[in-house]
Amino acid sequence: MFTTALAQREKTQLGELPLDLFAAIQSLKKELNAVILAHYYQEPDIQDIADFIGDSLQLAKAAEKTNADAIVFAGVHFMAETAKILNPDKLVLLPDLNAGCSLADSCPAEEFAAFKAAHPDHLVVSYINCSADIKAMSDIICTSSNAVKIVQQIPKEQPIIFAPDRNLGRYVMEQTERDLVLWQGSCVVHETFSEKKIVQLKIAHPEAEAIAHPECESSVLRHASFIGSTAALLKYCQNSPTKEFIVATEPGIIHQMQKLAPDKHFIPAPPMNNCACNECPFMRLNTLEKLYWAMKNRTPKITMSENIRLAALRPMQRMLEMSV
Repeated sequence: MFTTALAQREKTQLGELPLDLFAAIQSLKKELNAVILAHYYQEPDIQDIADFIGDSLQLAKAAEKTNADAIVFAGVHFMAETAKILNPDKLVLLPDLNAGCSLADSCPAEEFAAFKAAHPDHLVVSYINCSADIKAMSDIICTSSNAVKIVQQIPKEQPIIFAPDRNLGRYVMEQTERDLVLWQGSCVVHETFSEKKIVQLKIAHPEAEAIAHPECESSVLRHASFIGSTAALLKYCQNSPTKEFIVATEPGIIHQMQKLAPDKHFIPAPPMNNCACNECPFMRLNTLEKLYWAMKNRTPKITMSENIRLAALRPMQRMLEMSV
């Protein structure tokens, strides 16, 4: 059933793969009393077997509320860390520990500590796409779903550092008319979309709406009729009378868009080069095979020091309180 090179390699390294991975994963889920959480950018097979699919805010809320003994996080490292921050006594598994995040990597803890020290009177609002170390240095965490709402709740006289995504920060500045001090981090996927190619697509598909994630550069956002988080983009496509969309975010979301609106046509926004650069290479490190082995062997698991976890928990709790 599974004859990919990856499956063959893992078969040699880790043992015999079951013929029906879906059934085997369901069996392991019962054995572990586990919940499988998956981001919209995961491969379709993982999305289809997940108990809950969502964006960063939805997944954080799902992780906080789960009664499972184990959380299998099909996403990237900072997402699994977030689940561990909220659930210190649960086993949190990530199918591939190398599933990192270019945005999180663009904000090293030591450099950010110096940046924060240079602005001692500033409140730190950090996008959830950051490491546990950065969360621990933050006052409030936000996601692309609630960043504007959270900044609007902070008194206007309070200066703010916004980290690590400069594009989301710039978008929040425009929406709130606040002057934020931005850390200059970015996502390699959301910065790869070609404005020129999007314009060409709009000419070729005059009835299509362009929709975009706020992590995209402003040159791309200005061509979008709707800007929002992955969950907001999904909801918008469902409710809009438009039948065709140009989607400027990681194309993994299109699997859910097509399932929820099968009568509509979704066109992934193209990158600048003729490559698959609009696909997150870190998200795609997770596979159904790796998810099976993680559950089978109870590893790789997420760990962190209790001091970091507690420091990171406080701004996470503030986000959840301010997102009600």
